[in-house]
Amino acid sequence: MIENNKPASKPFLGLISDTHSLVRPEAIEALVGAELILHAGDIGSPEVISQLEEIAPVVCIRGNVDIGSWARTIPERRTVEWRGLTFLIVHNRDELFLTPPDVGTDVVIYGHSHTPSVDRVGQLLYVNPGSAGPRRFKLPVSVARLEQHPTDSHLGLPKAEIIELTIPS
Repeated sequence: MIENNKPASKPFLGLISDTHSLVRPEAIEALVGAELILHAGDIGSPEVISQLEEIAPVVCIRGNVDIGSWARTIPERRTVEWRGLTFLIVHNRDELFLTPPDVGTDVVIYGHSHTPSVDRVGQLLYVNPGSAGPRRFKLPVSVARLEQHPTDSHLGLPKAEIIELTIPS
């Protein structure tokens, strides 16, 4: 994890989840420059999407708190392509045990737990950007960035980085 919000020098995908109706200025700052933003659910209100769309196009899915009429047309699961990579976006990673990612998926983006993480299972990269909304428990407030290049040392796959946001007390 890094704790600063310095701008990325290469094209990146912005990842955010669990905003619960709150778009912090620190999250906006961390996502400025993204080519595309993926929101992994628990958006909270349509204003969140509007605010993020001021930075870049947004692809979102519905989480368990997205129950208003505004959220009815938002899918619970989505596949997106970006720079030759295929992303599956779900809110709760546990749901993948019921219907695993399709062959050809490179990255799974998810939220729900509010715990930021980046891990691999075989060739599949899993990224939870954590919660960018109200602080829960003692977990960090965070978003993530994913770069197609530079790649990490494992199989030449994309590099994801958790950005822990510095929130004033």
